[in-house]
Amino acid sequence: MTMDRNEWLGLIVEPPLDSNLAICDAHHHLWDRPTSRYMPDGLMRDIGGVRVTSTVFVECSSGYRREGPVEMRPVGETEFVKDIAVRAASGQYGNTRIAAGIVGFADLTLGIAVEPVLEAHMQAGRGYFKGIRHSSCWDASPEIPSYMNQPPGLLLQPGFREGFACLGKRGLSFDAWLYFHQMSELADLARAFPDTTIVLDHIGGNIGVAPYADRRAEMYDRWLAGIVELATCPNVVVKVGGLGMTRTGFGWHERPVPPDSVELAEAMKPYYLRCIEHFGVERCMFESNFPVDRASYSYIVMWNAYIRLTQGFSAAEKQVLFHDTALRVYRIHEE
Repeated sequence: MTMDRNEWLGLIVEPPLDSNLAICDAHHHLWDRPTSRYMPDGLMRDIGGVRVTSTVFVECSSGYRREGPVEMRPVGETEFVKDIAVRAASGQYGNTRIAAGIVGFADLTLGIAVEPVLEAHMQAGRGYFKGIRHSSCWDASPEIPSYMNQPPGLLLQPGFREGFACLGKRGLSFDAWLYFHQMSELADLARAFPDTTIVLDHIGGNIGVAPYADRRAEMYDRWLAGIVELATCPNVVVKVGGLGMTRTGFGWHERPVPPDSVELAEAMKPYYLRCIEHFGVERCMFESNFPVDRASYSYIVMWNAYIRLTQGFSAAEKQVLFHDTALRVYRIHEE
């Protein structure tokens, strides 16, 4: 009999190591698709006894409008998630304000023509809409997936930058989803727009499969060089998480038993602690990236690993990493 994902994750059960620690989950998704569903009920089951006070929803091509101008269709995702956020604010999901911040998608290659799309997002997500994510993921290998099939060098293109310039004047942030070897392009963008907050998702997109398999030490050095360069840009902050994605090459999803928090913390330490070292706690925030990272470990085990990683940090530093940075960057007001 084939074991399903819930059964597999249930082979390792841990209680929360610190049920009093307030957490803002800085990055997760929600969708309801014909072949896959991850909605607030699923997220709340995963959260369990972890004290998640608020969350940030990040675009995942979900709930788009089916009609109207193509460039306006992603606004449907903001409308879909705003409804969830309003219910969460009313207490429907207990003390967790799901989607207290919403990051949507707009095609920034439209240049100045993206402005009506941004305005529509802001109107649809009034009080909740915080920024845009436009993936720039690209790799030369056809074996490496590229979300939204972006071309190489997207962040350097004049048309993209014309659209990007529309974010700052509206107080919107930009979530960057790319691969580790593209971080220098992001640094160039950050220097060109020093007044726009840029959020590096998933510590810069490590890859450990296909042509990158069995080259972890070499790829780590390249990744770290990118992190060090980006850390010199004051307007860049980092989401600490994402190693549960199968493309990172750790292979946890293929094992008969998932990892526990001790093993996870040890594997994550060289990556996550380096980010915190170079960016500082004020420019780092922990993320779940669920349900994507759910392929490799459970929600509680993941947060326990983060707590183990930060055992040597002060209570004030933990509060910033687990909660305050996300609220500040995404302008979230918990009530």
